[in-house]
Amino acid sequence: MIYINTDDITNFHHIYRINLINSCSGYKSANLIGTTSTDGIENVAVFSSVTHIGSNPPMLGFFLRPTTVLRNTYENIKTTGYYTVNHIHEDILKDAHHTSAKYDSHISEFEKTNLNSEYKEDFQAPYVKGAPLQLAMKYVEEYDIKSNNTILVIGKIIGLHVNENLLTEDGFINLSKARVATINGLDGYAIPELKARFGYQRPK
Repeated sequence: MIYINTDDITNFHHIYRINLINSCSGYKSANLIGTTSTDGIENVAVFSSVTHIGSNPPMLGFFLRPTTVLRNTYENIKTTGYYTVNHIHEDILKDAHHTSAKYDSHISEFEKTNLNSEYKEDFQAPYVKGAPLQLAMKYVEEYDIKSNNTILVIGKIIGLHVNENLLTEDGFINLSKARVATINGLDGYAIPELKARFGYQRPK
């Protein structure tokens, strides 16, 4: 195996370092976060940092890079308080990834891709039409990560739309049936396949 120490990491070309560190943590969730501005401009952006925070109350978090430049998703969430989390599936990989491009706030990524927005249950933020799992989120709080100036945003799940064939009797959502993607690093996409489920483990 190749050993890489902290000096090596510091001295790598910045693109090499970004690719290395973003991929070494393993596969990550692949989600599109949908928001609207106070002017009604829709925004959708790819995130690979959405993570489970707790089940009761049901909460998810995601990380934002430093806000030294305009972050449309963050600004919209802070001003409206609502957003959606939509799972990326195999059929929309290219368009989903293109939402990482930095468009001005008056331009909607829905207009620059083949992704379409939709609205349900009078929820004010847009869902990504066709996503097999769509979550309605309400902003709760945020935490500043002082060591690198990133932000952990925490939201409460206030509604779920899930394709019926994915939901099992015990509440498990089988994402592999929907060909839901995962992200390796910043730009590598994979389609995982469920191999097994193991029950709650107790000491032998």
